[in-house]
Amino acid sequence: MQVRDGCHHDHEYHVAVTPVRSPHFRNLDLNLLKVFDVVMAERNVTRSATKLAMTQPAVSNALRRLREALGAELFVTGRQGVVPTAQALALWPAVRESLQRLQDALTPQSFDPHHRAHGFTLAMAEATGALLLPSLLQATALPQTRVHLRVVALATRDPRPLLEQGQIDVALGFFPELRSLLAGQGDDALMRLEPLYESDYVAVMRRRHPLAREDALGLDAFCAAPHVRVSFAGRARGFADDALTPLQRQRRVVMTVSHFFPALRLVLASDLLTVLPRSFVQASGLAGQLAVRALPMALPPIQTSLLWHRRHERDEAQVWLRGCVHRAAAEVAARLRGDSA
Repeated sequence: MQVRDGCHHDHEYHVAVTPVRSPHFRNLDLNLLKVFDVVMAERNVTRSATKLAMTQPAVSNALRRLREALGAELFVTGRQGVVPTAQALALWPAVRESLQRLQDALTPQSFDPHHRAHGFTLAMAEATGALLLPSLLQATALPQTRVHLRVVALATRDPRPLLEQGQIDVALGFFPELRSLLAGQGDDALMRLEPLYESDYVAVMRRRHPLAREDALGLDAFCAAPHVRVSFAGRARGFADDALTPLQRQRRVVMTVSHFFPALRLVLASDLLTVLPRSFVQASGLAGQLAVRALPMALPPIQTSLLWHRRHERDEAQVWLRGCVHRAAAEVAARLRGDSA
């Protein structure tokens, strides 16, 4: 069966999970694994053919040969392209890491950003970008180097699928669930997580807000005031709401937005309160128009971290990028310590 794009069926496909038989590796064309890796990343045969400089029938034929060699179905046709089976999903991490190691062994590893053009894709939320990107611009010596940085919005607390599929090179943000998960996996974890700097959450309001006159913002006043909540994923609860639950309290949320800057604009134009990272308020350019108060309940600190896939552990270009991120983060951390002193 050839796998083709463009079929629009309304029913779902269910493929039984069967063991992948041991192929005869002496007869296995390693080029098939490269095709498999690209199709897994693109989930579309047409786009994969373009990326591989092959025709679509050639890509379909390669997938057929690999399927026959492994004795297992790898893809089924979906609405927008192809959908990997459970066997393909289980096989992909090992294939991708092996291809990367082979490339590392065959390709010169020296990376000179002044002589070698290279593009990186970084995922981060707006709060991280507002604080970190100016320092990262200096750390990467742009535009003197031949490096291009593409920054995409991070709207999830779990960017592992983006890293696994090669859509991004690194992710920067607050990943509290991943920190404990990866720590439990130890050296077997496919992802690497390194802390960069910390900030805290604060209550934010306009300078002439009635509650801005108080030295300390009490719990009753905080809960009674109207709030605008920021939720990247559209959740009906935030970290502040979770912190109020053990106290058997809740705040009065009248609006939920998906980004920090709209929340600040709403706060400046009304008597709404919001809860934001102190570091974002400092980087927003609007701190002079705002009143910042400590929260009346305890929230854990915001630890901004760097997340990447371990297959890039020794990639010289990625090592250079991570070094630049660490230098930029050290500058941010020093600035935050100075601002809070």
